[in-house]
Amino acid sequence: MKKLLYILVIAVSITLGAERGITADMYVTDSFEIMLRTGPSTNNKIVSMLPSGQKVEVLEAGGDWTHIRVKGGKAEDKEGWVLTRFLMTRMPWENQTEYLLRENSRLKERVPLLDGKVKETNTQLQQVTTTLKQQTKAYEELKKTYAELKGGAADYLKLKEAHEVAKSALKQAQQTVAYLTEENKSLKSTIAIKWFLAGALVLLFGLMIGLVVGQKQKKSKSMLYS
Repeated sequence: MKKLLYILVIAVSITLGAERGITADMYVTDSFEIMLRTGPSTNNKIVSMLPSGQKVEVLEAGGDWTHIRVKGGKAEDKEGWVLTRFLMTRMPWENQTEYLLRENSRLKERVPLLDGKVKETNTQLQQVTTTLKQQTKAYEELKKTYAELKGGAADYLKLKEAHEVAKSALKQAQQTVAYLTEENKSLKSTIAIKWFLAGALVLLFGLMIGLVVGQKQKKSKSMLYS
């Protein structure tokens, strides 16, 4: 456990050290306090005592002495000079250990919450899976219905085409019947006329025969009386 904690501390220190190097932030070295002075000399007045791990902003680096501004703590925003050898880019081990312990406690406190979130997510996943199955089943049924309707539509088109053909044939048949009806009427009229003429001829022929016979009878009587 100590070995793992040591590795974590080193990893965090490297990361934090790199970040602080970019922003020109540094820390007071481990294990003791250092003096913040008004100038780069031990003869200058002491402004404040900075504890181990105090975060500072480097304003000017000048060899043995560094001009800094305090960030946080009791001496926040105070400016002055400190010995460069008492500054380091990484967070002190004690501070890093405290930070990691706080993070560990915070993460432990979040474990039950995360477990609850995981259970809730699993429940939602099951609900979504069930809904997806239902939707898939409904889709397959709709797909089947669509195929049936599509087949029915094809049959309907065939029936419609056959209906149109039958309708056209019926219309032609009706026209033919109408034509034949008219022809029949015309033939009946012609036959009636012919029968009428034939009857008239027969009657006329009968009259002519009657006249001839009558004339012969008259002549015969005349010859008898003479």
